[in-house]
Amino acid sequence: MIRFLLQRLIQAASVLLIVALLAFVMFRFTGDPVAQMVSQDTSFADREALREALGLNAPLMVQFGHFVLRALQGEFGLSYQMGQPVFSLLADRLPASLELSFVAFGIALAIGIPMGVYSGLRPDSWLARLFLIVSLAGISLPTFFIGIMLILYFGVELSLFPTFGRGETVDLGWWTTGLLTKTGWQSIVLPACTLGLFQMTFIMRLVRAEMLEVLRADYIKFARARGISSFHIHFGHALKNTLVPVTTIAGLQLGSIIAFGIVTESVFQWPGIGLLFLQAISTVDIPVMSTYLLLVALIFVTINFIVDILYFLIDPRLRVMDKS
Repeated sequence: MIRFLLQRLIQAASVLLIVALLAFVMFRFTGDPVAQMVSQDTSFADREALREALGLNAPLMVQFGHFVLRALQGEFGLSYQMGQPVFSLLADRLPASLELSFVAFGIALAIGIPMGVYSGLRPDSWLARLFLIVSLAGISLPTFFIGIMLILYFGVELSLFPTFGRGETVDLGWWTTGLLTKTGWQSIVLPACTLGLFQMTFIMRLVRAEMLEVLRADYIKFARARGISSFHIHFGHALKNTLVPVTTIAGLQLGSIIAFGIVTESVFQWPGIGLLFLQAISTVDIPVMSTYLLLVALIFVTINFIVDILYFLIDPRLRVMDKS
């Protein structure tokens, strides 16, 4: 177990270092941040002085070394446009993104797993075929189109839910949440459904495929031959083994929801880190862009690390390999 954890920690640190380098180098080609910070009448000397103050005249690897050292200390510099610490900007908006992501993920699991189980147990029923049609639509339609249609119908036509913003929030000191207010719940419904629809259909199809494969396994046939009830076979044996690979994929999907909720946040003007990243791109705010990508990588690495541990605990084959 210790060797397994050490290997995963070394891999995680390597991934974070590579992502930090790629982010730092890549965003240097998005434009000149100084040009976005000054007016057209600013003299060349003033521009160079500002560039020197920001440390942009130093060699690229020197800048990257300073960035890594500050990041290890929890400092990510100042936003070029807002003049505030990048860490504070992300910390203020991270609760909104995490709240939206976890609600969307909960919807995807709560609906996707039962749909997948039913479709796997009764693949020829009309309801299972309807689920497949819905899942195909959920995978095929772009997220922004789904969001706009939900806004048009449920927000504009029926006026059931707000079409933008987060609603009223409660400040808990270290966290802000809209889940303790009525308007907060009303505001999160449409963006959460938009963000969770693709994940729900993906999980549903994955559970269905795994369930169909497990039901054809020899130990399921042996259990039936022993006279074990169908309910116990389906939910005591088949579903339990189906959820082993689903656990891995679902964990990565949660990371995808958090990282790639940019479009949803933009459509619904949700005040999260995704919307902040889009604003940073338009103003070439390199510290915000680099830190956002590093934060996304950290989220993916952390979730993947947790999933690896769960997988290690669930699957006895990994424990046997670790001892050998």
